[in-house]
Amino acid sequence: MQTFIDISVPAITFITLAAIGMDLTTDDFVRLRRRRIVVLTGLIGPLLLLPPIAIGLLWVFRPPLEVATGLLLVAACPIGGISNTYSYLARASTALSVTLTGTSCLLAVVTIPVVGHALELALARPLNLTVPIPVLLVQLLLMLALPVGLGMWVRRRRTELAVRYRASVQRSAFVGVGILLALVILDDPQAFASGLSTTIPLAAVFVTCSAAVGWMTATLVTGDRRERFTLAAEFGTRNLGVAIAIAVTLFGRVE
Repeated sequence: MQTFIDISVPAITFITLAAIGMDLTTDDFVRLRRRRIVVLTGLIGPLLLLPPIAIGLLWVFRPPLEVATGLLLVAACPIGGISNTYSYLARASTALSVTLTGTSCLLAVVTIPVVGHALELALARPLNLTVPIPVLLVQLLLMLALPVGLGMWVRRRRTELAVRYRASVQRSAFVGVGILLALVILDDPQAFASGLSTTIPLAAVFVTCSAAVGWMTATLVTGDRRERFTLAAEFGTRNLGVAIAIAVTLFGRVE
């Protein structure tokens, strides 16, 4: 089961991002030049607001050390690529989502150490957060730029094909995300059940608070509901691949 999940996750992600590319044109990104304040809000807002939310929840929930450290890692990480899928399925501002995800990962070389240092000062204990640059590069090139670029190429060269299958691919992506979630739970239902009392409530509250703060922040800079949803999704979605790489590769802490 685990091997199947390991193969399915990147495969479904690649296909979904290619479908997202089929829904985009270069004009969509050109229009974002006039939306600089929205882009900057999506990049800077999570860096300023998510770490304090994480610290506050640690004070309320008092989780075990490994869970607390995991949450701080997640709060310090850039935007996760699955946010593009959320915006795509919700028919929100997909170009904005792709732009924020890619730029956030590029800036992570600077932002992760800076946020980590701020967390160290707030908690009065060392975290030593550094950046797994190879992981970021692979994610940016193979799991974002390549599939989105491929989809945009199909849209440009085979417009009729892209338009004809857009709805079918969108439905398939939605079903695929649901199946993957079910497989992850079924792979180790005992671990899932054991996390119901501590980890899952903490994670659920953190994601909900992050998305809500993203939506409220977006209301200050845009009246477009599509852009508001996109910023909420970007705030509420962190790059777990980077968090795992830091925890396991750099810290040597699997738990």
